[in-house]
Amino acid sequence: MTTAIEAIGWAAALLILASYLLVSTGKLSGQSAAFQWMNVVGAAGFVLNSGWHGAWPSTTLNIAWATIGIVTLIRLLQKRLRRSNEEVE
Repeated sequence: MTTAIEAIGWAAALLILASYLLVSTGKLSGQSAAFQWMNVVGAAGFVLNSGWHGAWPSTTLNIAWATIGIVTLIRLLQKRLRRSNEEVE
């Protein structure tokens, strides 16, 4: 189990690092669903890893990080639905 938790932590780190690199190089927008999903999934991996290790400040930070990403994804979906409804009318 410990090996799996460590693998999840490393995958989460790489995912968040990749999302930051993609935004910094202009390949993704900070408002894109792809960027937000990368951060939500990466933060969830960090929550699992840091919680397993009892690193509560990191766990708390990543719960907040994931929450911000989820709220942003909901807003992006709402915006898309509004646009879709406007096109139908």
